Amino acid sequence: MLWILAVVLVIAGVYVLIARRDILWGIVLIVLGLLVGPGGVSIFNV
Repeated sequence: MLWILAVVLVIAGVYVLIARRDILWGIVLIVLGLLVGPGGVSIFNV
């Protein structure tokens, strides 16, 4: 379930970077996606 959220966050971050050209929010969304994802440092397993 968390990896779906992570994928959505990363895709949203890439969309914001490309379509809206909002670098700050794009980076924030991508980093959050990587933190939530099972391959990253999950903030829910702390």
